[in-house]
Formats: sequence, C-alpha cells, structure tokens
Amino acid sequence: MTDILMYTSQFCPYCTNAERLLESKGFKISRKIYIDEELEELTKMIEITGKRSVPQIYINDQYIGGFDDLRKWDTSGELNKILGI
Repeated sequence: MTDILMYTSQFCPYCTNAERLLESKGFKISRKIYIDEELEELTKMIEITGKRSVPQIYINDQYIGGFDDLRKWDTSGELNKILGI
C-alpha cells in the first residue's frame, strides 16, 4: 500500500490540486496534517522540510515537496515510478 502524507491547511488551493492530481492516478492521501489546526505541526514541518508553505508531500517516506514539485515529478514520469504504476 502506498502511504501518502500531506501537510496541508483548510483553505489551500494548491493542496486541493495536489490531492486531485493524486486521485486522478487512483491514490488517496493516507494522512493529512492540518498545520492551521495544529500549530506544533507547523513548527515540525518547517524543521523537517525547511519550507513554510503547504502542501508538503511525502510518498512512502520520500519527500516530494510542494504542488509545483509534485507536478514536475508527474510531468517527468517519475511520479508514476514512485507510486508504482
């Protein structure tokens, strides 16, 4: 099973786009961490990724990055390899 973790917020269009892209490939986000609801998670996300923006996406513990990064992985064909399709 593919484990997809996304740091997100309630009103994030890029998060919605990332989720739609993954759903179009037949995958659901396994775990969502809402940084606007859990402020300690925002601090943790910044420490881990060095980024302040959402989404921040991990697939099977591999750091993918934000939505623009996810789209680049998809365009290059590498996302399919990561997802095992």
